[in-house]
This record gives sequence, C-alpha cells and structure tokens, in this order.
Amino acid sequence: MTVVAVVVAVLLSTAAALALARVVRGPALLDRVVAAEVLTSIMIGALGAEAAINKHSTTLSILLGLSALGFVGSVALVRFAAGEEA
Repeated sequence: MTVVAVVVAVLLSTAAALALARVVRGPALLDRVVAAEVLTSIMIGALGAEAAINKHSTTLSILLGLSALGFVGSVALVRFAAGEEA
C-alpha cells in the first residue's frame, strides 16, 4: 500500500508542478485560470487519495466545498469570457 501512496504522491506532485508552471507562464488570462482550476482538481484528487489510503471520511466536507468552489469558479469564468466576446 505504501508503494501505491508514493506513486500517487509523485504523480500528483508532478501534475501540480506543471499546472503551477502554466499559472506562472500562461500567455493569456484564460490559460492561467484554467491552470488554477486544474490545481483545484489536483487538490481534490490528493485529498480523496489521502482519505482512501487512511480509510477515513472526515475530509468529505472539504472535498465537497472544493468541488463547489471549482464549479462556481468555472461558471463565473465562462460568463466573464462570454461577456467580453459579445
């Protein structure tokens, strides 16, 4: 089980580093916002993996809050971007 935990941690850390690089280097605002959404998704995945590995459900409320935050942020971004194009 510890091998799986290490592999998951390495993969999530690599994905987070690449997304953070896109946040810093992103040529456009939309690229940066999408990378921030990816970071939120990676955080949700990391919390879910931690809960699965340690076999507890105390982080469920945090997962739900982060998911709602990501959804609301995505919808707000789409409405903002659609308002600029019109």
